Amino acid sequence: MTHNKIDKSIALFKEAKTLMPGGVNSPVRAFKNINGNPIFFERASGAYLYDADHNEYIDYIGSWGPMIMGHSHPDIVSAIKNQVELGTSYGAPTSLESDVARLIRKCIPSIEKIRMVNSGTEATMTTIRLARGFTGRNKIIKFDGCYHGHVDSLLIKAGSGVATFGLPDSPGVPADLAKYTFSCEYNNKEQFLEIFNEIKDDLAAVIVEPIAGNMGFVPGHEDFLKLLRETTTANNSILIFDEVMSGFRVSLGGAQEIYNITPDLTALGKVIGGGLPVGAFGGKEEIMNYLAPSGPVYQAGTLSGNPLAMAGGTALLQLLIKENPFKELERNASVLLDGMKTLMIESGIPFSINKIGGMFGFFFSEELPNNINDVAKTDDVLFSNFLNSCIRSGIYFAPSKYEAGFISAMHKDEEINRTLETVKQIIQKGITNEI
Repeated sequence: MTHNKIDKSIALFKEAKTLMPGGVNSPVRAFKNINGNPIFFERASGAYLYDADHNEYIDYIGSWGPMIMGHSHPDIVSAIKNQVELGTSYGAPTSLESDVARLIRKCIPSIEKIRMVNSGTEATMTTIRLARGFTGRNKIIKFDGCYHGHVDSLLIKAGSGVATFGLPDSPGVPADLAKYTFSCEYNNKEQFLEIFNEIKDDLAAVIVEPIAGNMGFVPGHEDFLKLLRETTTANNSILIFDEVMSGFRVSLGGAQEIYNITPDLTALGKVIGGGLPVGAFGGKEEIMNYLAPSGPVYQAGTLSGNPLAMAGGTALLQLLIKENPFKELERNASVLLDGMKTLMIESGIPFSINKIGGMFGFFFSEELPNNINDVAKTDDVLFSNFLNSCIRSGIYFAPSKYEAGFISAMHKDEEINRTLETVKQIIQKGITNEI
């Protein structure tokens, strides 16, 4: 087992900290959760990343999801290159926006109309505004550990980076704003009903990750998600599925296809831009028509529907529709995770796994977590030591136990077998932080 030297990454991080808060432009990249040094990358291809020190890594993050067909796929690269020659941005409509919209509607029937934005945060933020405008109500319910972007009212008891750093529920969020957001435990039907019955007269929306990817990987229980649908329908409240991570990652139709539950609004991101910055939200035509310029709820974005992102997204969505790789993705994820679990259990290390489509998670615990409180109780030391050992050995898993993992269509037997052999060597040596 070789240990990668990361001298250039260390130097680059030192310089970056003089230029940017914490040296990064998104907190989880700082590797604070595993007490490590972030890796600075220069290029990527297929299932691999290559860092500034010319080390090679098998990548199980995939830019946090969108690289489902692998890095630098020729069809996507070609589409973006062709568009670059025509212009990078017009600030005006293009047919590319309609191309992406048609492809999304084809895959997700609940989306009758759609609006392109620039990020998942913008998508979730606007679904909340739209729900409030449509219903004339103010309050929303979310769930502990579900991260819906860095929107003020949605950072209350959020997962992912907020959980990673142990920050207060909503620093910088005014109390007058926070009072309209109610958060309860994920997969807890009783607690949800208690809060729902208390505020239902002024409840605009319930927003949820049907498959949570920001408390590790924790799928919603089917009866829990069905309860959300039943109660919001009966109350004329809006049910919002945040599928920024699960959309086009667990199936062509997202988590709502797997659970056979139809939300009123859906937030999307990441995948639909082929790796370029993008987001979108859509749903029932009646609700979406409340958006300006059709209706009174305002939303705008100078670079929304950016032609580069739309070109890349069109190419990727066409690939997904043509190849429908999800069964193969889940099979390969099963081989990887079942193999890791066997190695861990044989060595007496508590270990649990879960996967759907191209998303997966693993935890150093005997039982699978059902919510973020369960995740918090999993072994931090084992996780940190294991992750550092993996990264030093060229296996790039998410550097936080509050993040999901992703497998791509380019992860074949060679990559999976190499990963399992590396994990075996790490266990045999002992899961330590020693370099």
